[in-house]
Amino acid sequence: MQKATFAGGCFWCMVSPFEDQPGIHGIVSGYMGGTVENPTYEQVKTGETGHLEVVEITFDSAIFPYEKLLELYWPQIDPTDDEGQYIDRGSQYRTAIFYYNEEQHELALQSKAELGQSGRFDKPIVTEIRPAATFFPAEEYHQNYHTKNPKAYKEERISSGRDAFGEKYWK
Repeated sequence: MQKATFAGGCFWCMVSPFEDQPGIHGIVSGYMGGTVENPTYEQVKTGETGHLEVVEITFDSAIFPYEKLLELYWPQIDPTDDEGQYIDRGSQYRTAIFYYNEEQHELALQSKAELGQSGRFDKPIVTEIRPAATFFPAEEYHQNYHTKNPKAYKEERISSGRDAFGEKYWK
């Protein structure tokens, strides 16, 4: 089993694209990259802790290679926005790929370069590629939010602009 961690704005919206995939054994919403030990959502949402909202994915690379995770990741985000994602603004909502080993690092760099050269976007790709740091799971009410609160989740996705962006750039 390996870990992969992705920041893509609101972590609620980053779970469902990865779930139910063969070889994915767990997805946990949480925080990474900041300076506060055991941060709370209330602390992180201020943007002052340095943490990003992330999803930590446990996967079997023999069944679902890291490259496939990257292929799923990019269409979930606006990789040209370094001030947040969609309606969610602030440093805690920036995008990033956190790598756990040199192979993940190289594959992430390669996928970012390929996206930048694709001509899909007219602005530079600003998603950071950073070494993984300590992962802090988010509070229980954030875990699997989309299944616990399907109506609110659906409304959030629509009002955020995430789905409209995906339709425009990825469909």
